[in-house]
Amino acid sequence: MASNTPAATLVGRFLVAAPSMPDERFQKSVVLVCKHDDEGALGIIVNNKVDDLPLGQVYKQLGIGGSEAAAQQPVLFGGPVETARGLVLHSADYKRDETMLIEGGLALTASLEILKDMAGGSGPRQAWLALGHSGWSPGQLDREMQDNAWLVVDGDPALVFDPDLEAKWQRALDRLGGKGGGPGGRFDPASYSHQVGRA
Repeated sequence: MASNTPAATLVGRFLVAAPSMPDERFQKSVVLVCKHDDEGALGIIVNNKVDDLPLGQVYKQLGIGGSEAAAQQPVLFGGPVETARGLVLHSADYKRDETMLIEGGLALTASLEILKDMAGGSGPRQAWLALGHSGWSPGQLDREMQDNAWLVVDGDPALVFDPDLEAKWQRALDRLGGKGGGPGGRFDPASYSHQVGRA
């Protein structure tokens, strides 16, 4: 019987760009894996924003009234795939028919309705709007993992929704704990060899 999930699914975990990441679009990125099965993988970069496009401006373009807080909230650059498409990465306290639940109390919804609910105060407790996503064809992510382009770290909603985007990459690396940890439990990227993880 064929399973639709790889033996080691990464759903709900972070892919943290290794210091040696060859793809400039993903350097120093932290990607939350939302889907990972035999059809490929989909993730959202949680530490990169779209420049000069706050959430309030998106609401305005869509004709939705929003709060002052929304006017300043960044919109995430979720990845280089379908960059005109918006996806909302949010806490799992909000669910629609089209919502995809993710391990660890997170969810992903692509609809105008969630944006209206967010603007009206009835949306999820925590949310990021992301434009675009990161996608991998079947087997592609596994090959990138073998090439040590990514480090895998347990997911954490607190880190996903932390507004300090600049600090997320280092904070995600620090979650590796003793593996290359420096003073105070900090992971020192300079100590990372691209050979780490080879079996």
